[in-house]
Amino acid sequence: MADQLDALRDQLLAAIDTASALDTLEACRVEALGKQGRVTQLLKTLGAMSPEQRQVEGPAIHGLREAVTAAIATRKTALEQLALDARLSAERVDLTLPVDATPTGTIHPVSQVMDELAEIFADLGFAVATGPELETDWHNFTALNIPETHPARAMHDTFYLAGQEGTGGIDDRETPRVLRTHTSPVQIRTMLANKPPIRIIAPGRTYRSDSDATHTPMFHQVEGLVIDKGITLGHLKWTLETFLKAFFERDDIVLRLRPSYFPFTEPSAEIDVGYTIEKGKRVIGGHPGGQGGGGWLEVLGSGMVHPKVIAACGLDPAEWQGFAFGCGIDRLAMLKYGMDDLRAFFDGDIRWLKHYGFSALDVPTLSGGVGA
Repeated sequence: MADQLDALRDQLLAAIDTASALDTLEACRVEALGKQGRVTQLLKTLGAMSPEQRQVEGPAIHGLREAVTAAIATRKTALEQLALDARLSAERVDLTLPVDATPTGTIHPVSQVMDELAEIFADLGFAVATGPELETDWHNFTALNIPETHPARAMHDTFYLAGQEGTGGIDDRETPRVLRTHTSPVQIRTMLANKPPIRIIAPGRTYRSDSDATHTPMFHQVEGLVIDKGITLGHLKWTLETFLKAFFERDDIVLRLRPSYFPFTEPSAEIDVGYTIEKGKRVIGGHPGGQGGGGWLEVLGSGMVHPKVIAACGLDPAEWQGFAFGCGIDRLAMLKYGMDDLRAFFDGDIRWLKHYGFSALDVPTLSGGVGA
């Protein structure tokens, strides 16, 4: 029996070693290890052997199967590498093709503005934070001091997931139930996961049940958060003024802080920016009372972080203070680059993308100007 197994081993291994293609190697595998394979038939004889025979023949037959299996795996790897090498040597890139013969894509204005925001705030010491778009009621509303009776929780504003009912309390922290209505939950997650001082911006997609020329069901927001000791409203105003001057690339940006209300900040302020009329078009910058007329545009919501929000994240409001702000990235793009309909951002019209899109080489830098 041992001589027969040695002969069979030599025969099978020789066939495997000389297999010149993957289909030939597969045929060798079926012949040896298939349902009716020669090694498989030998394994089936073990049941009819006496215990003494099985102790002698069993290891030899199993050893044969393992040797054949290993040889097939080794040969398969070698054949796959040979096929890859042949493909790589046959394929060529024609470097003589003119560049304009290949259609070029463009960077979407939203992506470009996100890069501009990251560049500006990085220079101010802010990090970029992200969070899930499928949020919990606790992170999206409760931890932000938004009461259960607040209109923002209504179905006409918020996309709720079916079958995800909960109380909105702390026990529901890990229950995803809504598509986030703002990127403010990222602030909560950052404060829960990191110790102050904290300086972050949180750009990303948000969702609300609304659609017209200036609203879409999915849009982009950026939130900013600073948590530290001794933070005042003056720090907020300086930060936003510095940001808007860098973003619109004008030193004559004029801000107006208008008292407002947000559940997660106290005091709260809407930030208006002055605009002037130049050649019949609205241009951000200059004082609204100057020659040619002008006015104010709301661009940001902001305020000092509410003590209840700080406490909900496990921090002592008596020790830590902060400010937060938020605005629509799509709206910033519209104001800076002259777009008048938000819905076109998401229509996928190649003509619009070619007109308003940016080159991949238009990388925002503060030294060269963040705008392309």
